[in-house]
Amino acid sequence: MNTLKKFELMEKIVRELEDLQNSQQALIQKIGKIEVDNIELGDSRLEKDAGDMHQRLSDNLDTIVSILDYFANKTENFGNKNNVEALKEQEAINNATS
Repeated sequence: MNTLKKFELMEKIVRELEDLQNSQQALIQKIGKIEVDNIELGDSRLEKDAGDMHQRLSDNLDTIVSILDYFANKTENFGNKNNVEALKEQEAINNATS
């Protein structure tokens, strides 16, 4: 795989991780709403299970954020080290003259 293709794939993974982070945050908000609604209802099983789910979702979000930070930095460093902007410009020139 050439350098530019590798960088593009790394950027795609970063975007997918960002999407996963947003989805996980939405799930946490939804379970939080269920927990709030259940305060009035008072269902003990729902209270226990929703609390457990909230904790697991929160733990998953922490992991996603950590992976995203790591991989976004890795992608940026790879791009800088390999002068990806110049490679993109060269590819555009090559495509224009082909």
